[in-house]
Amino acid sequence: MKKLLSLFCILMLLAGCSSVGLQDVSKHMDMLTTTASAAQKASRPITDEEEYYIGRAVAARILSSFSLSKNRKLSEYVNHVGLSISLHSEKPHTHGGYHFAILESTEMNAFACPGGTIFVTKGMVNAAKSEDELAAVLAHEIAHVNHRDGISAIKKSRWTEALTIIGTKAAREYGSQGLSQLTTIFEGSIDDIVKTLVVNGYGRSQEYDADKTALDYLSKAGYDPSALKAFLDRIIAGGKASEGGIMKTHPATTDRIGNVMENMPSTGADSSYVRKRTDRFISFLR
Repeated sequence: MKKLLSLFCILMLLAGCSSVGLQDVSKHMDMLTTTASAAQKASRPITDEEEYYIGRAVAARILSSFSLSKNRKLSEYVNHVGLSISLHSEKPHTHGGYHFAILESTEMNAFACPGGTIFVTKGMVNAAKSEDELAAVLAHEIAHVNHRDGISAIKKSRWTEALTIIGTKAAREYGSQGLSQLTTIFEGSIDDIVKTLVVNGYGRSQEYDADKTALDYLSKAGYDPSALKAFLDRIIAGGKASEGGIMKTHPATTDRIGNVMENMPSTGADSSYVRKRTDRFISFLR
């Protein structure tokens, strides 16, 4: 900062501004300090708290198109499975905590909102044949939360603009126009994320990384990692590899299976526990 201020003074003198009063120089230096400080703040990442509130807005947008399941027992069960996996992730606890909910939709879909709210459709739950497969789907979405893939969908220009406005002294006194600017930027950020989750899907590297991380979560939580491959295999066989959510990705599902096989842990889950979990899974779907 001192170097920046010194450079400003030198440029003033070289430009023939030696006649400028000390008051004007002080005013310009103060403006420069404010601008530099704002630019520095604009380069910082989104905090966990900010991610939480952004995620809530994304969840609200999704819920404007889907309704929540009224099956309380099944919802509690999905939360039990999801939370068991999240405890074995890099971030066991988020700012607002992990929350799992079922959407009343027959389509196969799942959405990981920034901050830890994860939606899975009834169609996706029904597509799973065991608790381990359900766990595999949830582990994949938890990985997206931990990798902050939803947040990365926000255009950098939006975030920089927002923080620059907030970081300036003028932001403390902004009126309706400034508030309107920030509201537009925030809404645009939500649009970026929702478009990625619902329309475009994630990119190849993000999906590969989420699958690889999901295998690690499953193994640590005592679930069978091969359940992820079994689920993807059956989706291909059923001709549903191009549907939305977890399946609507840039890498073909067959390529994802290859990636999963390459990163499969050497040890699996105890088969007796897998059978017990499968029985429990079936009982909740009745």
